[in-house]
Amino acid sequence: MSAGPLTRLTPPDGPNWIDCGPGALDVGAASSWVVSPDCGAVVTFTGTVRDHAEGRHGIERLEYEAYEEYVIPAMETVASEARRLFPDIGRLVLWHRVGSLVVTDVAVVVAVSTPHRGAAFSAARWAIDEVKATTPIWKREHWPGGAEWVRCDHAHHDDDGGGTPVGAGRSAP
Repeated sequence: MSAGPLTRLTPPDGPNWIDCGPGALDVGAASSWVVSPDCGAVVTFTGTVRDHAEGRHGIERLEYEAYEEYVIPAMETVASEARRLFPDIGRLVLWHRVGSLVVTDVAVVVAVSTPHRGAAFSAARWAIDEVKATTPIWKREHWPGGAEWVRCDHAHHDDDGGGTPVGAGRSAP
Protein backbone atom coordinates (compact mmCIF):
# COMPACT_ATOMS: atom_id res chain seq x y z
CA MET A 1 0.00 0.00 0.00
CA SER A 2 1.13 3.49 -0.66
CA ALA A 3 1.00 6.74 1.23
CA GLY A 4 2.92 8.52 -1.52
CA PRO A 5 1.55 10.30 -4.57
CA LEU A 6 -0.36 7.94 -6.82
CA THR A 7 -0.93 10.12 -9.87
CA ARG A 8 -0.53 13.62 -11.27
CA LEU A 9 -1.39 16.70 -9.25
CA THR A 10 -1.85 19.01 -12.24
CA PRO A 11 -4.90 19.24 -14.51
CA PRO A 12 -5.03 16.75 -17.37
CA ASP A 13 -5.63 17.51 -21.03
CA GLY A 14 -8.80 15.40 -21.13
CA PRO A 15 -12.24 15.88 -19.53
CA ASN A 16 -11.58 13.74 -16.41
CA TRP A 17 -9.24 14.64 -13.55
CA ILE A 18 -8.66 11.54 -11.45
CA ASP A 19 -6.25 11.62 -8.54
CA CYS A 20 -5.41 9.78 -5.34
CA GLY A 21 -2.55 10.88 -3.13
CA PRO A 22 -1.45 12.30 0.22
CA GLY A 23 -1.66 16.02 -0.51
CA ALA A 24 -4.47 18.26 0.70
CA LEU A 25 -7.38 18.40 -1.76
CA ASP A 26 -8.17 21.87 -3.14
CA VAL A 27 -11.96 21.94 -3.46
CA GLY A 28 -11.87 25.35 -5.14
CA ALA A 29 -9.47 24.09 -7.80
CA ALA A 30 -11.76 21.12 -8.51
CA SER A 31 -14.84 23.33 -8.81
CA SER A 32 -13.03 25.84 -11.01
CA TRP A 33 -11.52 23.19 -13.28
CA VAL A 34 -14.87 21.59 -14.17
CA VAL A 35 -16.34 24.89 -15.38
CA SER A 36 -16.92 24.68 -19.12
CA PRO A 37 -18.47 27.14 -21.64
CA ASP A 38 -21.11 24.58 -22.66
CA CYS A 39 -22.13 23.73 -19.09
CA GLY A 40 -24.34 25.90 -16.90
CA ALA A 41 -24.20 23.74 -13.77
CA VAL A 42 -21.38 22.68 -11.47
CA VAL A 43 -21.99 20.40 -8.50
CA THR A 44 -19.19 19.64 -6.06
CA PHE A 45 -19.35 17.02 -3.32
CA THR A 46 -16.77 17.31 -0.55
CA GLY A 47 -16.39 14.50 1.97
CA THR A 48 -14.69 15.47 5.22
CA VAL A 49 -13.49 13.51 8.25
CA ARG A 50 -16.08 13.63 11.03
CA ASP A 51 -15.68 12.97 14.75
CA HIS A 52 -17.86 9.86 14.85
CA ALA A 53 -18.64 6.70 12.93
CA GLU A 54 -21.39 4.12 13.15
CA GLY A 55 -21.43 3.01 16.78
CA ARG A 56 -18.36 5.02 17.74
CA HIS A 57 -17.80 8.56 19.02
CA GLY A 58 -14.56 10.41 19.56
CA ILE A 59 -12.90 9.67 16.22
CA GLU A 60 -9.70 11.74 16.16
CA ARG A 61 -8.34 10.84 12.75
CA LEU A 62 -8.63 8.48 9.80
CA GLU A 63 -5.85 6.76 7.95
CA TYR A 64 -6.48 5.89 4.30
CA GLU A 65 -4.33 3.45 2.30
CA ALA A 66 -4.56 2.35 -1.32
CA TYR A 67 -2.80 0.27 -3.97
CA GLU A 68 -1.90 2.54 -6.88
CA GLU A 69 -2.30 -0.15 -9.52
CA TYR A 70 -5.94 -0.73 -8.52
CA VAL A 71 -7.24 2.65 -7.35
CA ILE A 72 -6.72 4.73 -10.49
CA PRO A 73 -8.19 2.12 -12.87
CA ALA A 74 -11.19 1.71 -10.55
CA MET A 75 -11.75 5.47 -10.52
CA GLU A 76 -11.34 5.59 -14.31
CA THR A 77 -14.05 2.93 -14.56
CA VAL A 78 -16.34 5.07 -12.39
CA ALA A 79 -15.66 8.06 -14.67
CA SER A 80 -16.37 6.04 -17.82
CA GLU A 81 -19.59 4.63 -16.43
CA ALA A 82 -20.68 8.08 -15.21
CA ARG A 83 -20.20 9.42 -18.73
CA ARG A 84 -22.19 6.52 -20.16
CA LEU A 85 -25.07 7.06 -17.71
CA PHE A 86 -24.92 10.87 -17.83
CA PRO A 87 -23.76 11.71 -21.38
CA ASP A 88 -24.07 15.48 -20.82
CA ILE A 89 -21.15 15.56 -18.36
CA GLY A 90 -18.67 18.20 -19.47
CA ARG A 91 -15.84 17.72 -16.99
CA LEU A 92 -15.49 15.37 -14.04
CA VAL A 93 -13.18 15.35 -11.01
CA LEU A 94 -12.72 12.25 -8.83
CA TRP A 95 -10.13 12.78 -6.09
CA HIS A 96 -9.42 10.80 -2.92
CA ARG A 97 -6.78 11.47 -0.33
CA VAL A 98 -4.58 8.86 1.34
CA GLY A 99 -2.54 9.12 4.51
CA SER A 100 -3.48 10.42 7.95
CA LEU A 101 -6.37 12.91 8.09
CA VAL A 102 -7.78 14.68 11.14
CA VAL A 103 -11.36 15.74 11.80
CA THR A 104 -12.59 18.26 9.17
CA ASP A 105 -9.84 17.39 6.64
CA VAL A 106 -11.14 16.85 3.11
CA ALA A 107 -10.96 13.14 2.20
CA VAL A 108 -12.78 13.01 -1.14
CA VAL A 109 -13.94 15.43 -3.84
CA VAL A 110 -16.30 14.81 -6.74
CA ALA A 111 -17.03 17.72 -9.09
CA VAL A 112 -19.21 17.56 -12.19
CA SER A 113 -20.26 20.04 -14.84
CA THR A 114 -23.29 19.54 -17.08
CA PRO A 115 -25.54 21.85 -19.10
CA HIS A 116 -28.30 21.70 -16.44
CA ARG A 117 -28.40 21.26 -12.66
CA GLY A 118 -30.50 18.10 -12.49
CA ALA A 119 -27.97 16.04 -14.38
CA ALA A 120 -25.08 17.57 -12.41
CA PHE A 121 -26.66 16.67 -9.05
CA SER A 122 -27.54 13.15 -10.22
CA ALA A 123 -24.13 12.51 -11.75
CA ALA A 124 -22.24 13.79 -8.70
CA ARG A 125 -24.33 11.69 -6.33
CA TRP A 126 -23.98 8.60 -8.49
CA ALA A 127 -20.21 9.12 -8.82
CA ILE A 128 -19.51 9.50 -5.08
CA ASP A 129 -21.61 6.43 -4.34
CA GLU A 130 -19.66 4.41 -6.93
CA VAL A 131 -16.28 5.67 -5.72
CA LYS A 132 -17.20 4.65 -2.16
CA ALA A 133 -18.58 1.27 -3.26
CA THR A 134 -15.98 0.17 -5.82
CA THR A 135 -12.64 1.89 -5.24
CA PRO A 136 -10.14 -0.20 -3.23
CA ILE A 137 -9.23 2.30 -0.53
CA TRP A 138 -8.87 1.15 3.08
CA LYS A 139 -9.73 3.26 6.11
CA ARG A 140 -8.49 2.96 9.69
CA GLU A 141 -10.40 4.84 12.38
CA HIS A 142 -8.40 6.17 15.34
CA TRP A 143 -10.00 7.11 18.68
CA PRO A 144 -8.58 7.61 22.20
CA GLY A 145 -8.96 3.90 23.05
CA GLY A 146 -7.48 2.39 19.92
CA ALA A 147 -7.77 1.98 16.16
CA GLU A 148 -9.53 -0.35 13.76
CA TRP A 149 -9.60 -0.97 10.00
CA VAL A 150 -13.14 -0.58 8.69
CA ARG A 151 -14.90 -1.02 5.37
CA CYS A 152 -15.08 2.06 3.15
CA ASP A 153 -17.81 0.72 0.87
CA HIS A 154 -20.76 1.98 2.89
CA ALA A 155 -22.21 4.12 0.11
CA HIS A 156 -25.19 1.86 -0.36
CA HIS A 157 -25.97 1.99 3.36
CA ASP A 158 -25.83 5.78 3.59
CA ASP A 159 -29.32 7.16 3.99
CA ASP A 160 -30.40 10.57 2.75
CA GLY A 161 -33.07 10.83 5.46
CA GLY A 162 -35.82 9.87 3.07
CA GLY A 163 -35.56 6.16 3.73
CA THR A 164 -34.10 5.25 0.34
CA PRO A 165 -30.55 3.91 0.39
CA VAL A 166 -28.22 6.11 -1.61
CA GLY A 167 -27.01 4.36 -4.74
CA ALA A 168 -29.47 1.49 -4.43
CA GLY A 169 -29.13 -0.55 -7.59
CA ARG A 170 -26.03 1.45 -8.57
CA SER A 171 -27.57 2.79 -11.74
CA ALA A 172 -28.57 6.22 -12.89
CA PRO A 173 -32.03 7.42 -11.86
